[in-house]
Amino acid sequence: MPQTRSSRPTQRDIAELAGVSITTVSHVVNGTRAVAEDTKAAVLRAIETTGYTGDAIARSLVTGGTRSIGMAISLVANPYFAALMQAIEREASANGYTVLLADTHDTTATERDVVRALRSRRVDGLLVTPSPGDSSVIGELVSLDVPTVLIDRLSTRTDVDQVGAENIQATSALTAHLASLGHRRVGMISGAPGLTTSDERVLGYRLGLGRSGLAWSPDLVACGNSHRDGGALALSTLLALPKPPTALVVANDSMMVGVLHEARRRGLRIGRDLPVVAYDDVEWADLVDPPITTMAQPIEEIGRRAVRLLLARLAEPSRPAETVRLPPTLRHRESCGCAGAA
Repeated sequence: MPQTRSSRPTQRDIAELAGVSITTVSHVVNGTRAVAEDTKAAVLRAIETTGYTGDAIARSLVTGGTRSIGMAISLVANPYFAALMQAIEREASANGYTVLLADTHDTTATERDVVRALRSRRVDGLLVTPSPGDSSVIGELVSLDVPTVLIDRLSTRTDVDQVGAENIQATSALTAHLASLGHRRVGMISGAPGLTTSDERVLGYRLGLGRSGLAWSPDLVACGNSHRDGGALALSTLLALPKPPTALVVANDSMMVGVLHEARRRGLRIGRDLPVVAYDDVEWADLVDPPITTMAQPIEEIGRRAVRLLLARLAEPSRPAETVRLPPTLRHRESCGCAGAA
């Protein structure tokens, strides 16, 4: 009984039409070995003739693009990133693109591996939240002219597109708010070293102190390494000082969780015994008691602008690189010690 052939074109069909082996078709589709130009042209004509869509890579050989965007981001670093990812997917989908997600685990080595893996899938461009201390991965993408947009953790480079929230003035405002309530020893729990967001928020804290007529004291800053346990440990360090801070600026919401746990363990009442404000805003910020005063990043707009910057780069590869800073919004609640704040 003759075998029924599928109506969907296969690599065998491509090979027969082009007069080459299936192995040659595979090499052309996957780019795993150099193939003579006339042979490659024959395979591409066969792909176009048959409408072969066995995978996105094959389609990209004919159309010049996969209509896909690679996104390299740490899924565990910050709850904010999950909301950012959703915003990016919505904007990409609205423009006819799919998003391929890869978790960097917030390490440079993993970031390098996943970025190369995404490139091997022939994504049209990349959205990257750089890991702490990363410079070589971004340098490689720029040198290879890979369309790339950095998100959130921006670089001092001027040769790559990037978009994120403004950090310095926003953190300055949080610090000055606590000082306006009469606090003379305002402490800070800072983020992981090597991140521009960490450096900028510490700079904003120092700026806020200066604007409020308060002296900078390095003892009042403890590094929470941008995660929950680090936030708890940093709070313990600050409270162990001979003269501990009377109010705190916490540099992200992951560390804020640790602060809340450690304060509860010690029997401290946030807002009364220890006024606290935080950079970042999460869904639960207004659900805890007291609700947390925060600087809310414009997550939806950051996601939209990132995708639009990348699409603009794809449409006009030679356009000047652009850096976009978007202002966050103060959510004035009660953790700062302001009773009845809304």
